[in-house]
Amino acid sequence: MGVASMVYLLLFTDTPLNLLPTQMVGGINNYTLLAIPFFILAGELMNKSGVTLRLVNFTKFFIGHLKGGLAYTSVGVNVFAAGVSGSAPADCSAVSSVMLPAMKKEGYRESFSAAINAAASTIGPIIPPSIPMIFLALLTNLSVGRLFLGGVIPGLLMGVGLVVILYFLMRNQDLPVTKVERNWNLFFVMLKDAILSLIAPLIIIAGVLTGIVTVTEVSILAAGYVLFIGMFIYRTIKPKDLIGIFANTALFSATILVLFSIVGIFSWIMASEQIGLKLAEGFIALDLGPVAFLLLVNIFLLFIGMIMDALPAMLIFVPVLLPLSMELGIDPIHFGMIVVLNLMIGLITPPVGGLLYIVSKIGNVPFQHVSKSIIPFVFALIVVLMIVTYVPALVTWLPNLLMG
Repeated sequence: MGVASMVYLLLFTDTPLNLLPTQMVGGINNYTLLAIPFFILAGELMNKSGVTLRLVNFTKFFIGHLKGGLAYTSVGVNVFAAGVSGSAPADCSAVSSVMLPAMKKEGYRESFSAAINAAASTIGPIIPPSIPMIFLALLTNLSVGRLFLGGVIPGLLMGVGLVVILYFLMRNQDLPVTKVERNWNLFFVMLKDAILSLIAPLIIIAGVLTGIVTVTEVSILAAGYVLFIGMFIYRTIKPKDLIGIFANTALFSATILVLFSIVGIFSWIMASEQIGLKLAEGFIALDLGPVAFLLLVNIFLLFIGMIMDALPAMLIFVPVLLPLSMELGIDPIHFGMIVVLNLMIGLITPPVGGLLYIVSKIGNVPFQHVSKSIIPFVFALIVVLMIVTYVPALVTWLPNLLMG
């Protein structure tokens, strides 16, 4: 994207090249973007402190004894972990590094294990917090808090959809039943061990709801809380570990924020060439009603998600599609959730399915095998997408209830 922008400026405009660094800085010169590295830091600290492992054990206590229980556990853990990092790749790396070796040891097919972990990781940016939603709010001036709350029910529905498809996939398979000791004494031990881990998402939700702190300040509180329990309660993080944790956070944050900076250049070019206006004219010419418009948008964004990363896709198409949707009477928070959900499904669809590459590397599974095993889970998530698309109250009810 950066090279294409530079070539365009050189060959087709008289614009001086010092526009490049100016627009790159402009692309990331926003206070709200500070939330991204802190949410990523919270995810890194969760993994290093053993919070992820505690969530795995706590979830396994309830559903690990079922046939294929570790597969169900993977979905449950991702629902819990989604409340901290806001990043699908971060959740995928953290949870898969724990779950894939455990599932391999229990005898699960490797490509199946990798596929369910990749699919469950898409829940991360839907249940708040969410890095894509922060970007969407910056792009459109929508409320971050309302977007966050709008993702709660769709995120839970995604978990339900994956559990249902798992049941049908596994009911006739010869899968292991994990031996899990279950009694009240052990329950209270597990709850005591995991309760501090479960409070982190509550801090984020409470901060967003009350408005006492901004999203950026909530991210700092969440990272500080996980750091505190890791160093002083669980005592699993040593001072010497912090350099590695901060380095990983800086590297991961940089990959996202560099993309944001390049997006600054690209958005200037799109505005100067009136690309959005031309695309809008094409949609208007189709003269669609709300139902047909949303169906076409879903098909279009599912295709775009297969070949393009989420943030550039939002940059290019949301400024065009959101005003059109509002003219048709579609709630902007509802439409924003449809966009994010589509592009998260794109993370598990080849050829540019980023989460598939992560689980392929962690599990040492050939990419083509994971791509084949992911198909039923993509189907389940598309069904959830259709439900969320045509039942807008699933998105808007909670923000309206809690924020007016």
